[in-house]
Amino acid sequence: MSLTYEKLEGNMAELTITVPAEDFNKACVEVYNRTKNKFQFDGFRKGHVPMAFIEKTYGYAVFYEDAANDLINKTYFEEIKDCDLDIVSNPDISVSQIEKGKDFIYKAKVATKPPVELGDLDKIEIEKIDTTVTDEDVEKEIENKLKANSTKQEVTDRAAQDGDEATINFEGFVDEVAFEGGKGESYPLVLGSGSFIPGFEDQIVGHNVGDSFDVNVTFPENYQAEDLAGKAAVFKCDLLGLKETVVPELDDEYVSDTSDFETVDEFKADVRKQVEERKAESAKREKEEKAIDKLVEMSTVELPEPMIAYQQDKMVDNFGQQLMYQGMNLEQYLNMTGQTRDDMKDQVRPEAEKQIKRSLIIEAVADAQGFEVSDEDVNAEMEKMAKQYQMELDKIKEIMGEEQIDGLKADIRMQKAVQFIAEKAIEK
Repeated sequence: MSLTYEKLEGNMAELTITVPAEDFNKACVEVYNRTKNKFQFDGFRKGHVPMAFIEKTYGYAVFYEDAANDLINKTYFEEIKDCDLDIVSNPDISVSQIEKGKDFIYKAKVATKPPVELGDLDKIEIEKIDTTVTDEDVEKEIENKLKANSTKQEVTDRAAQDGDEATINFEGFVDEVAFEGGKGESYPLVLGSGSFIPGFEDQIVGHNVGDSFDVNVTFPENYQAEDLAGKAAVFKCDLLGLKETVVPELDDEYVSDTSDFETVDEFKADVRKQVEERKAESAKREKEEKAIDKLVEMSTVELPEPMIAYQQDKMVDNFGQQLMYQGMNLEQYLNMTGQTRDDMKDQVRPEAEKQIKRSLIIEAVADAQGFEVSDEDVNAEMEKMAKQYQMELDKIKEIMGEEQIDGLKADIRMQKAVQFIAEKAIEK
């Protein structure tokens, strides 16, 4: 087996991979053994038709296509392992020679990593990022913490109001006919949340527990159920119950019961510290993003089309994986939205190009600065992972294989370059 290549214009290359005739013949035999049950001739038992008889009847090429696919799948990735090209796309395969008794030869047209002309890192200028923490920021954080510790309390002495959780029975009618999906029993609905059709929740406000009443609404023109879009509807409703949110009062007793502090002042000081740390971390990430974006603007890199297409496919496939967690696959989503895979690829193209350029430029900085990753760097990152996943460090090391370690080293190296770029940026 051998591989040769020719570099082409536009950061492309054509690989030529030659598979010995003996291996090609073996592949044809394997295809025959795998498919011989499909052939039936008078005088032969099913699955016992000789390979030579099949070839004589249908021609030698009868097994060629499957044999070629098997060999390409088996040899391509093996052959490019030791190739000194940095391949960044899926191959465009074409067969050059396929004939009994001769070597099997195929070509693979691929994109290679394009060179990067880096901008001047000493001239990266970005807008100054504000890290000031105001009293309002602290009060808002305290308010969120208090709400997180709030409780629900039954309401019996007043009418429903915004913010209450109403428990309702409802059934919807259009032209006095009940429609599918328009009925619910003991349904919890937070008034003012906007969960239901516009105007629905507003008409519950003011009613008391035990009331039965009509809610009159009009479905939006762009409503997902086309048979209801734009139509007027009446919902027969019963208000079964009400609950209000009770937010605890911030005082020394509350603080001592729910935190490691004894007084409100101590609690507020700690909250301010938390907000300052979070804002500083957010500012750090924002500075990195802005600095990289600026360096991308200042740098030059021409992306080969297959490299972009490869990234587009990855992004669409990743979206499909996310859909699966929601109980839907990509094909269902495309049918529902009236799109094709190519439509989605067109939509993600700008982001695909941006991601590729950022990655190439960060890597170019790492190369230019000669950044390396030490064992100490890897151990430090593994310690973070152990803490994050609440696992022993030794267990993390045990489950990470060589490929995962290499990926971790690459990530650490890239992060060093990101930090370097951010440190070079001048805030104005």
